Amino acid sequence: MALTRKQWNNIIILACIFIIAVLTFMDKKTHNVPSDAQLLFDDNAPLAQLQLDGVWLHKQASGWECDPLVLNCAQWAKAWQGLKVSPLSEAPQPTGKPQELVIQIAEIRQSQRWIYFPEDGVLKSPAGNWYLVPPSLRADLQPILDAKSTS
Repeated sequence: MALTRKQWNNIIILACIFIIAVLTFMDKKTHNVPSDAQLLFDDNAPLAQLQLDGVWLHKQASGWECDPLVLNCAQWAKAWQGLKVSPLSEAPQPTGKPQELVIQIAEIRQSQRWIYFPEDGVLKSPAGNWYLVPPSLRADLQPILDAKSTS
């Protein structure tokens, strides 16, 4: 049974509507931050500096300063400064490669060593507590590095 041009057009239109509906549904689900998510850094404990696998970020009086390799300094600083996380009741079994995260809070001399698993979106605090980073916030937590300077 051969399909007419009109029938093919109707099939293509319905397929497009279905794809748009699926993509809209996925967009709404991934951009929402869970209701139990809390700011990791706030006015009482503002981020002063951060080091992620040797690449650093530092708060100056005039704004944020980054490692010379970082191309997206302002975006990277904003992502970490406004990071929201959800506490996990059970320890996850991350499968990705861990990154060492050293955090310095303003007016606290002692730095904190965290472990970040970017593929899984989980953070492990120095106290052994686990936190989940919402999927919509994960991409901006990685710096964009200058490939010319690293080679």
